[in-house]
Amino acid sequence: MKYQRILLAYNGSKEGRRALLECADLAGFLKAETHLLAVASMPPSLFLTEGFVPEELLEEEKKRTQTVLDEGIRKLREGGFNANGDLVVGEPVEEICRLAKALRTDLIVVGHNQHHSFAARWWKGSVGASLLDYAPCSILIALSQT
Repeated sequence: MKYQRILLAYNGSKEGRRALLECADLAGFLKAETHLLAVASMPPSLFLTEGFVPEELLEEEKKRTQTVLDEGIRKLREGGFNANGDLVVGEPVEEICRLAKALRTDLIVVGHNQHHSFAARWWKGSVGASLLDYAPCSILIALSQT
């Protein structure tokens, strides 16, 4: 299969930066279009009993996430890539799959830390594991081992 469109789910973490590097290497080799996605999400503990997040908390999270997205796009552009990006608010797996379908993405790239125990991954959920069930295309998981 020829990967022409790559979607990188980028969160600025060590694992995310590793995924960014692998995505850049792959996109350069394949001359693929590269798109970054940063998802601003609020922990469930921040939802009020009425079911909404205070506007100032949401705006703060969106600004933080936009900074992360801008960093990722800047790094790719410094490497000579024509990268685009989107900031969305929502649940990461749903938003990654939604944009992958909309862009007709051939490959999704995400970072993953291998040093979390199985119990920790199960308890908090894993975006990479959930993507396996719902992604509309292939997935590359960039491992961070340290």
